[in-house]
Amino acid sequence: MEHTIIESLNWRYSTKKFDTTKKIAKTDLEILKEAIRLSASSYGLQPYQVIIVENEDLRQQIKTVAWNQSQVTDASDVLIFANMTDVGTKEVQSYIENMATTRAIPSTSLKGFEDMMNNVVTTLTPEAKEVWTAKQTYIALGTLLSAAADLKIDATPMEGFDMNAVNKILQLPEKGLSATLIVTLGYRHENDTTQFLKKVRKPNEELFITL
Repeated sequence: MEHTIIESLNWRYSTKKFDTTKKIAKTDLEILKEAIRLSASSYGLQPYQVIIVENEDLRQQIKTVAWNQSQVTDASDVLIFANMTDVGTKEVQSYIENMATTRAIPSTSLKGFEDMMNNVVTTLTPEAKEVWTAKQTYIALGTLLSAAADLKIDATPMEGFDMNAVNKILQLPEKGLSATLIVTLGYRHENDTTQFLKKVRKPNEELFITL
């Protein structure tokens, strides 16, 4: 018997055509949001934010700078993962305060951890910082894709868009953010022929190296 997670991952694919009549229940959307929130990230810092685009006009504008991919306007929900462009001591301090509150411990007991993070973050070049924070959004994406598959909700991750244009549409630079990923969520249309294609992946002997 196939394990549930493997069954779900075999079921999922990047949906090309969504059923516009089907909407994700708010309870399921909350589960997906919680999955993103609980995702792993470097140090647990989560140097990104996720924009939920409900406004139809904004979705249409984004579609025009995302190669006119129909999923952007046809999907039930659209998420934009955006990395923080200048993470620094302020974000580290906020995280430490959150940790102290959550674990009911004095923040002074976390000073060593705080200093270590600051030493790493403050020594990164602006370019390296952008790359690092952008990579964190992909970890969260993986968690979202697995959670959506488990709920039998279709999810299509997209890198095919003009980042600067999306940033301008959503006014992300003013928020210290930059778009890295678009994820469309919903339910596959019965006429989306892509769902019937066999999944193509490398065999284990090509993908894994045992040393």
